[in-house]
Amino acid sequence: MSQRLIEVENLKKYYPVTAGLLSRHVADVKAVDGVSFSISQGETLGLVGESGCGKSSLGRTLLRLEEPTAGRVLYKGDDITIWDRRQLKGLRKEAQMIFQDPQSSLDPRMTIGDSIGEALLIHGIGDEKERLERVAELLKRVGLEPEHVSRYPHELSGGQKQRTGIARALAVNPRIIVADEPVSALDVSVQAQILNLIMDLQREFGLAYLFIAHDLAVIGQVSDRIVVMYLGQIIELAGRSELFEHPLHPYTEALLSAILLPNPHQKRQKISLSGEVPSPVEPPLGCRFHTRCPKVMKRCGWEQPSLRPLAGDHLVSCHLYD
Repeated sequence: MSQRLIEVENLKKYYPVTAGLLSRHVADVKAVDGVSFSISQGETLGLVGESGCGKSSLGRTLLRLEEPTAGRVLYKGDDITIWDRRQLKGLRKEAQMIFQDPQSSLDPRMTIGDSIGEALLIHGIGDEKERLERVAELLKRVGLEPEHVSRYPHELSGGQKQRTGIARALAVNPRIIVADEPVSALDVSVQAQILNLIMDLQREFGLAYLFIAHDLAVIGQVSDRIVVMYLGQIIELAGRSELFEHPLHPYTEALLSAILLPNPHQKRQKISLSGEVPSPVEPPLGCRFHTRCPKVMKRCGWEQPSLRPLAGDHLVSCHLYD
């Protein structure tokens, strides 16, 4: 069994809501609300859910780019939520991030070569010659040309910018990468190229990924296991094949029904969800999905289901299986 790199235990991330002249704390946006999972070495854990469900907040909190409100994040057994700045600098060599928007994640004043080599400089890796060689090697590995080293972000296409972001994440030889919707801002034809690159790099370097997306079809291409998140909480977790063939939660069923089938003659019943996603400031009592669920029961409105195993490693949070 592969070694567990990351173990998340009851992680919470709340953002305070203030009001009035004195900016009084009146409520909290419960972006991540009691989430637990693990990621093993060389594994891709997919994280899927609608916009606003807390996916990006979870990814950023996992790496301490955002400070957690509560809970623990264990990296190789050590709780990084209590680490100081010196310890966190060491973590940055082992855990990196690919951001959703390649344009805003690159400094427009820095050349592509400087952006990729910045982490090497910060961590004191190699001399100037060795850093230049490493940057050239990374450019080639992600499908960019040597002349890109002196170009600026505005001179590159969206796909080239994202390749730069991938090269920058790889620069310090990390063991795990959080990929926050890395293809959502790209054209469909470019998406496939970037996904193939991400999977090739995993096989080559033994990387672990937390791959975040709102598109379950994309998640299904790259993931070993899949987490389905709704309004700050995990509602289902299973292996990729198990989740696609035997979805348990009504929300997962709705997400799967929206995927286009490759055969136009095949029919799939589309499940339409009514209403909007409730506010994370005041989530519904009981099951957070009950206000939109086509299979809602009375108890769903007052009793919150627990996330529990139903068949092997298949976890679900739903009263239908009590």
